[in-house]
Amino acid sequence: MLRISIQTIVRGALMAGGIGIFLAASPLEVAAQDRTPMRIAVEGAFPPFNYLDANNKLQGFDIDIANALCEVGKFECQFIIEKWDDIIPDLVADKYDAIISSMSMSLERRQKVAFTEKYYNSPSVFIARKDSSISDVSPAALSDKILGVTSSTAQESYANHLYPEMKRTVFRSSPELYKGLADGSVDIILEDKLAIYDWIANTKAGSCCEFKGPDLVDVTYFGEGAGIALRLDDKERLTRLNEALKSIKADGTYDMINAKYFPFSIQ
Repeated sequence: MLRISIQTIVRGALMAGGIGIFLAASPLEVAAQDRTPMRIAVEGAFPPFNYLDANNKLQGFDIDIANALCEVGKFECQFIIEKWDDIIPDLVADKYDAIISSMSMSLERRQKVAFTEKYYNSPSVFIARKDSSISDVSPAALSDKILGVTSSTAQESYANHLYPEMKRTVFRSSPELYKGLADGSVDIILEDKLAIYDWIANTKAGSCCEFKGPDLVDVTYFGEGAGIALRLDDKERLTRLNEALKSIKADGTYDMINAKYFPFSIQ
């Protein structure tokens, strides 16, 4: 059966009489029309930055920052959960438009994708169990230890190049990495300091462990902080996201999100 709306009938009748009318869109329709679609990839397995809660809903610092940027930058955003190993190749293949998933801006990654200004900064650090005898984290001192890292991360690349003699176990995600340290399947791990902070400070499992050695801030491997990754030719979106990032830092939105997850600034 043909369905014709009341508005269509009224419009036709008025136009037949030489009278034109324009039916205004609702405020929600106008808002949607004014926004640029943006598909955002996240790993969803890197608490407290991005993770799935008990209701299978995305949560975390990255998610809150992304939502704030979408609001200020007038983007209509859709989140897509992606395996970390595939996250850059699938961005380049146009399966989504941006990665907002605590990605460090390493020199290697800059050859493949464009980055916004950093939206937070965090060093990497070694972590071992409190009952461990490890105090020196130099390559020579750790040569007989088993190192844990997460696959396709800046930490894995750093370990491959600077700790080539160490035996290592490569985990698929950060939660699996932490479990491997806690249960003793590895002697020491290398991880982003902010990512593991909550696990060490606020969980029973994490109370087993502590930071070892100095913070690692090698720009070659860890970049200059975490940025939003885009395709190399996506210059307009890059500009808009940088402007939106500047805006949420200026108006206090960023600080409110920061305080929700950390008792100190991570800018």
